[in-house]
Amino acid sequence: MLTNKELGEFLENIRKQKKLTLRQVDYLSDVSFSHLSMIEKGSRKALPLTLKELSKVYNIDYIDLLEKAGYIDLAEKEKIEKNTPKDNKKIYMCPVYGEISAGQPNWAEENIEGRLPIDINLMNIVNPEEHFFLRVNGESMNKIVKNGAFALIHKQDTVNNGEIAVVLVNGYNATLKRFSKEGDIIVLTPESTDESIKQQIYTKDTPIKVIGKYVGKMELN
Repeated sequence: MLTNKELGEFLENIRKQKKLTLRQVDYLSDVSFSHLSMIEKGSRKALPLTLKELSKVYNIDYIDLLEKAGYIDLAEKEKIEKNTPKDNKKIYMCPVYGEISAGQPNWAEENIEGRLPIDINLMNIVNPEEHFFLRVNGESMNKIVKNGAFALIHKQDTVNNGEIAVVLVNGYNATLKRFSKEGDIIVLTPESTDESIKQQIYTKDTPIKVIGKYVGKMELN
């Protein structure tokens, strides 16, 4: 994994080898010249969607860029590239949502902040289009998924007691917690090293909507 500065220098060197200016890359892709300039200087981290655009313009391997940026580790990259037979590879670019809010989940394309690769054979996923990544914000589940990492979620509106779910409370931003229900009482339990983060207990008076089940994660190293 490269630091932001090292990745920026790497991308700048490739751009110059291709004899492209920042403005030309802007014209050839959906990456603005100002955004790319900040990435090359190391002042902004390149998101997967940006790296995908650049890989097409620079004609370089997208998976390799993801590994360099820390979105997948080397072991996972090797599984994707080597361990799965070429005629049996099925890589799905799973959408990443920074947040999910406003009562009813809006899975529209414009709300996707990037995409990350998942090997559907390796992970034994039957319907990849029913999955999404949610960028975790906070420390309430850091024993399971650390802050800033990506939780892989299967879209579903029910989960069993004890499973980790993404839920909307009162129609606001989604929260990732261990879910349990007894009668009309719903308990959302954190898995955190921060003991100040407590269980959330709700009655039928509070609207609770399950929108997905946690099935895995992708963490930056």
